[in-house]
Amino acid sequence: MSLRGVADLRLHRIMNPLIDTIDFNERPFIAIWEVTQACDLACVHCRASAQPDRHPMELSTEEGKQLIDQISALKVPVFVLTGGDPIKRPDLFELIDHARKTGVRVSLTPSATPLLTREMIVRLKESGLARLAVSMDGACAETHDAFRGMSGSFARTLDAIRWANEIGLPVQVNTTFSRRNIAEMNAIVALMESLSITLWSVFFLVPTGRGKLSDLLNATEFEEVFATIYKLSKTASFDIKTTEAQHYRRFLLQQRVAERKAGVGVPAIQEKTADAIGRAPRGLNDGKGFVFISHTGDVFPSGFLPLGAGNIRRQTLSAIYRDSPLFLSLRDTSNLEGKCGACEFKEICGGSRSRAFALTGNPNGEEPCCSYVPKGYVPQDRGVRRPTAFHVLQGA
Repeated sequence: MSLRGVADLRLHRIMNPLIDTIDFNERPFIAIWEVTQACDLACVHCRASAQPDRHPMELSTEEGKQLIDQISALKVPVFVLTGGDPIKRPDLFELIDHARKTGVRVSLTPSATPLLTREMIVRLKESGLARLAVSMDGACAETHDAFRGMSGSFARTLDAIRWANEIGLPVQVNTTFSRRNIAEMNAIVALMESLSITLWSVFFLVPTGRGKLSDLLNATEFEEVFATIYKLSKTASFDIKTTEAQHYRRFLLQQRVAERKAGVGVPAIQEKTADAIGRAPRGLNDGKGFVFISHTGDVFPSGFLPLGAGNIRRQTLSAIYRDSPLFLSLRDTSNLEGKCGACEFKEICGGSRSRAFALTGNPNGEEPCCSYVPKGYVPQDRGVRRPTAFHVLQGA
């Protein structure tokens, strides 16, 4: 590693108190369970290509509780129930209650449909829900509802935030940036500032499922979004995190190093909210501190990386996460190729493995939407397979 890289990592350790608190080889920081793929929306970027009806092979209530017990035993800090629309499962309250009793804090990502009523949100909190996460993909109803494929979704999302605020349930907002809403970035930021939320989770499109390659932002646009959210992070009352934009950590570190050199004070990163669902340590990536369990029990490095490593109906989650060749390979940064393999930031970033796979078919390929070029790096023609329409649609 270069001297600059060593200095940057030392500064990062100073700034991030969570830096070495979790051994990603032993347990994930985040586990997401897709409890169902059933959903009444038809979102244009849906990684699951969700359908209206539940799948007959979904994990049963008892299997779900056994999974939650394994999450508890692993002491996973962040556990998310997602979909599809989790509200489509009639045993949702029972599952959340079981998680609460086993000491697992649960976040939920429901869809903003007529099923998401005030009474539903009250029952969710009474069952033990720790955080409600809703999606907001536009600054106005026209943009957001077009994203979601249902009119009225924008208004229902605002209602859900208000209802959760009224009963003291912490709210997270998820926003996916793509070609469809990048022009509204500043307006979306203003909207976030007007809401009472604990976390803004900024997602960056991975062209899999219904996500289209033509909607993907380019590397320059990624940097522009990074600059906007970094500026906001200095004044916002809520925390900000990114999903499938691991190179935001590189950007953040570069900005803070530049500010330190310029004599600008760089305060330590601290959580801005008190609900104890914390920010991830450095280096979190698909399969590296992150695990995704599908509605049928298949285990993936990420919901955006459709490479299976096992099934919890046949193996324990801990065995799959710790020992599967796929997860072991993804956690080994010496396997990274292209710019990512040569980058001095690879231990804290590593690039999106999901996006690399979606665009090249190689989960160890370089991040396709990163503008940074490592010092002294000379590109090599490795004959990387270019994506086809079928390849991107199937994620294969």
